[in-house]
Amino acid sequence: MRVPFTISVGMAAAISCISAKPSSFQPRRTAFTSRQQTANTQHDHDAAIFNTVLELRGGASRKKKGGRTASLYGNSKKSTKTATGKAKVKGSVKEEAPKSAVSDTLTKYKAILPLTRVYITMVGIVTLLGLALGDEMSQGLLALDPIRVMYGLELWRPITAACFLGPPSIGWLMNAYYLFEYGSSLERAFGTAQHLLFLLIQITLLSVCSAFFGQPFFAQSVITSMLHVLSRSMPNQQVKWLIFTVPYWTLPLGLMASDVLQAGDAAAALPHVLGILSGHLYFFHKNVWPKVGGEDWLFPPAFLRRTLDGEGAADRSKAKESISNALKARKKGRGKKLGSSK
Repeated sequence: MRVPFTISVGMAAAISCISAKPSSFQPRRTAFTSRQQTANTQHDHDAAIFNTVLELRGGASRKKKGGRTASLYGNSKKSTKTATGKAKVKGSVKEEAPKSAVSDTLTKYKAILPLTRVYITMVGIVTLLGLALGDEMSQGLLALDPIRVMYGLELWRPITAACFLGPPSIGWLMNAYYLFEYGSSLERAFGTAQHLLFLLIQITLLSVCSAFFGQPFFAQSVITSMLHVLSRSMPNQQVKWLIFTVPYWTLPLGLMASDVLQAGDAAAALPHVLGILSGHLYFFHKNVWPKVGGEDWLFPPAFLRRTLDGEGAADRSKAKESISNALKARKKGRGKKLGSSK
């Protein structure tokens, strides 16, 4: 059976249309995809420019670089450039170098009060000279000799005799510690000028006494005089000595007894006795004599107080003396009620 020509032509046309349909829509899909990619590229470019402008002006970036709680998505890394593009000037960070033992010792040495520091330094120098010269030479050059002082004008001998504590030993260390402790306490209480006057008086008195009793060195007597003045200033204060708690006024006697027991000779008490006597002479004229009507003449001159204690030391001393005199002159009486005429 033969199919009519018109039907076969129509079927062929329909089949060709169906087979050509996908190829007709392909250019449109390709055009749409390319337009979308172009738009995405433009959006990314605009976003990059916007972020760059914000970073240059110091604003917050839209790009999230921190965690969820990062404020305004701020950058965790700080910028090292300024708004003009130049590198920021960073301050130098000073790192503290670890202190050595020598520097720590020098710091503590400089913290000592000035006159006590000078005294301890002289003790160290005289001790080194004694080691270098030997026993015989140190006795001949450093010991107190009144004949050579007066006729040979060897005026350094009272100073060296007041600074020589013997060769280095445990006793030397203990005496140096006592010198630092009691000297610092007196200088802090009296002031540098008054403490200098105290030392000069002690060296003068002990030079005379030591020459009379044949004592070549009297540094131990100076230390005992310092301790005696301190103990008489607050005699009833309880202090610790070895394993005992004793009144302060008994401490010089305790040190004297300790040296006598260690030496096994009663002659070891002589330097302590001389120190107690010379220290008590200073304490009596400074504290006891003015209370019974005498005049305190053991005070340094004004220029020495200005030089060693500062500019206002003389004025402060005068004000303190005037207040003290006013309190002493005030008579004690019964108080009066407010508003009463009698």
